[in-house]
Amino acid sequence: MQFRHMTSVYLRRDGRLLLLYRTGSRVVNNQWIGTAGGHFEPSELNDPTACVLRELREETGLTAGDIEHLALRYVTLRRKNGEIRQNHYFFADLKPGIAEPASTEGRLQWFSEAELSGLDMPHSARYMLEHWLAVGRYDDRLYGGVSRADGVDFHELNDF
Repeated sequence: MQFRHMTSVYLRRDGRLLLLYRTGSRVVNNQWIGTAGGHFEPSELNDPTACVLRELREETGLTAGDIEHLALRYVTLRRKNGEIRQNHYFFADLKPGIAEPASTEGRLQWFSEAELSGLDMPHSARYMLEHWLAVGRYDDRLYGGVSRADGVDFHELNDF
């Protein structure tokens, strides 16, 4: 069994989320995902923050100085196509005055919270965003989720 380690960041501004309609990808194609994200490099396996910042810079040109409040909020597991996919989902705010980013991976678009439910998204991302809208946006906890065919079971990941 192989593991696929991935990360994604969802940028916020004025109560909206910036999503990417990704095209041309071999893993996630023609679906809405976070602002930027991708696969871990071998040197990043123990540092998802380094991975998400690299992906953000490569895909949008944004750097750590362009965002604030970057936080890992969700880690999900899903078994698909003979591999275990581990996703690390971050949220951050785009700083005031930063120009609208563009992406090399597809089309970026801002969405209100009400517009998110009908979008075509990967399985884990869809249920993660549902949980974030209902629970996670009101706290600063880290949640772990295990996917099942009809959803994702989320639990707070406590330090003990």
